[in-house]
Amino acid sequence: MILRSSPASPFGRKVKLAAAVLGVTLSVVEADTMSPTDSLRRENPLGKIPTLVMEDGTTLFDSRVIVAYLDAVAGGGRIIPAEIAPRFAALRLEALADGIADAALLQVYEGRWREEPRRDATWTDHQAGKVSRGLAALEAAPPEGPVTVGHIALACALGYLDLRFAGEWRDTHPALVAWLDGFAAAVPAFETTRVKPT
Repeated sequence: MILRSSPASPFGRKVKLAAAVLGVTLSVVEADTMSPTDSLRRENPLGKIPTLVMEDGTTLFDSRVIVAYLDAVAGGGRIIPAEIAPRFAALRLEALADGIADAALLQVYEGRWREEPRRDATWTDHQAGKVSRGLAALEAAPPEGPVTVGHIALACALGYLDLRFAGEWRDTHPALVAWLDGFAAAVPAFETTRVKPT
């Protein structure tokens, strides 16, 4: 299977970590989402990453669908629990973590794609508020238990904040810092998929 992604994508990283935890082998081929000639637009009509190209040429997207597929391929119930209560706790955490990453990405895009006079501070502040509230909720009750899709998504969201926002979240969220240190120790792929700021 081929994963189309880019090194800095928190959602692509989520798929890579899930595959590592599950013992599923993926080949990673970098994608250029801005290039009209990149095959990504044929593989995913949305032209978004991550996209998984399977052996028969069919594709899956986005990260939630891909990770669910990988869990099923690995036997099911590995990182997406089968029992109702832990399953939806994991999926709820995944949704919160993905929302933090989405809001962080939108802030980055605002700065990257709009020149200074056209940037909308109200929009950027709105997205920053989502990140702040999400982190506050998680600081008050860091995740527990074995690694699930929610843990993986959260680690990738925090890693993206380290990459694009210089780890500013760390000073005010010591419980999450400790949690991420524990996750990184338990999941070596977290370090091997780290991208250094440029």
